[in-house]
Amino acid sequence: MPELDRLDRRIVQALRRDGRMSNVALAKEVGLSPSACLRRVQILEQQGTIRGYTAIVAAPGERERHVVIVRISVERQTEDVLNRFEAEVLKHPEIRECYLMTGEEDYLLRLEADGAGDYERIHKEVLSRLPGVSRINSSFAIRSVL
Repeated sequence: MPELDRLDRRIVQALRRDGRMSNVALAKEVGLSPSACLRRVQILEQQGTIRGYTAIVAAPGERERHVVIVRISVERQTEDVLNRFEAEVLKHPEIRECYLMTGEEDYLLRLEADGAGDYERIHKEVLSRLPGVSRINSSFAIRSVL
């Protein structure tokens, strides 16, 4: 899969938040014309970066998922390590947000899990396999204030 540039990553992030957003709204959010934005989305679909669009439907009586805040340190802050890490993060829908940070940790992630057991699976199968990871520090959110 080809490397994603800054605009492609912004498109993917926006569509992860709202896969039903109109092309006009998407173009405005990422700073492109609607035609240029549509071309990029079509290329991302053809390349397999965007594999589809899904409706997440809550089953009757289903409880909310747990929010987990994860702080990650990488082994080196080289362009290659950061690019490989970020490209891999975009492949995992359970990672809802990812921020490159200043301070002690390099990245802050917000993800959702069905509980401690599901988070253990995500930690083992996703987080610990991200390229360049040297340390993972996680916290479960108690409740949302905003």
